[in-house]
Amino acid sequence: MSEPTPQIDELKGLRAEIDRIDEQLIELLNRRAEVVVRVGKAKQQSGAAVYAPDREHEVLSRIRQMNPGPLPDKTLAAIWREMMSGSFALEKPLRVAYLGPEGSFSHLAAMRKFGASVEYLPVTDIRAVFDEVRRGHVDLGMVPIENSIGGGVVDTLDAFTGADVFVVAEVMVEVHHNLLANCAPDEITMIASKPEVFPQCRNWLSSQFHKVDLIPVASSSKAADMAAKQHGLAAIGSTLAAELYGLKVVFANIEDNPGNTTRFFVIGEKPTRPTGQDKTAIMFNTAHKPGALVEVLQVLQKYGINMTNIDTRPSKGAKWEYTFFVDCEGHCQDANFVAAMGEAKEHCLAFTVLGSFPKAKETV
Repeated sequence: MSEPTPQIDELKGLRAEIDRIDEQLIELLNRRAEVVVRVGKAKQQSGAAVYAPDREHEVLSRIRQMNPGPLPDKTLAAIWREMMSGSFALEKPLRVAYLGPEGSFSHLAAMRKFGASVEYLPVTDIRAVFDEVRRGHVDLGMVPIENSIGGGVVDTLDAFTGADVFVVAEVMVEVHHNLLANCAPDEITMIASKPEVFPQCRNWLSSQFHKVDLIPVASSSKAADMAAKQHGLAAIGSTLAAELYGLKVVFANIEDNPGNTTRFFVIGEKPTRPTGQDKTAIMFNTAHKPGALVEVLQVLQKYGINMTNIDTRPSKGAKWEYTFFVDCEGHCQDANFVAAMGEAKEHCLAFTVLGSFPKAKETV
């Protein structure tokens, strides 16, 4: 038997030190959990929501400020998100609806935002996410709102019309598309995915599978489910979908832009409190007259409100009228925002504040 080397002895000592630190972490985490239980009881007595986006923003910002390294801020934020997920379970089981089936990018975004300790409910379409929140069947919903390549998600924009819910948070997720199948590449005759996915992989698809039929379906996870059942059918989806549906990743990262990012909205029944670093989503229909949209935008400029995004959809009420969706910096309770909204309404047939929410600082 060989004699132990100094390096092995040092490694054993370092691992023993890690074990001692782990014991301390477990003790501290459970002490934290005991306080969380008391917080949950206080919330129940006051009727406060289990998920408070302003408090989440405060905690994560404080963690970043206190972090001396070497762990990156993003790593600590992920650890704290998972701790907060466990806290939700201790306070009151939190239910989150998303566009299913399991393995969709909405599922991935929800898990990265809320962790493994909450209950997730997959639904058949984006409108159903809104309905489940409105009916109180779930606490929150996760819906895609915008992709950095494909633009606005029309199903989500349309669902906001007449929806009695609030935007309470935004989540940004780096999207990596993968070709999933259980057959060889030369046996693939059809590729299925959500319609918005195909433009994000247009160049790669045209060079590799230009003769293959593209099949639009309700979600990328639905496509994965189909690919698992039909030979010759491939899906474009996440690695999570490949794992859940028993598919092989035939080609990884097939998106044309490596910086491909999807922004999601978290919707809930109650509005959020200001954090000082907020955005507000608004929806309005302008009067059918020349310059109506310009008049609204000039009001925002007058009150120093910076617009970060604008989308448009045909109005459901009348032909040739349009609904505009705008994201602005600031909270709807800010004094300049209150004044601007009051004046902007004078130029609109309808005007709705969809919700204010903390700015997402980074992808999750």
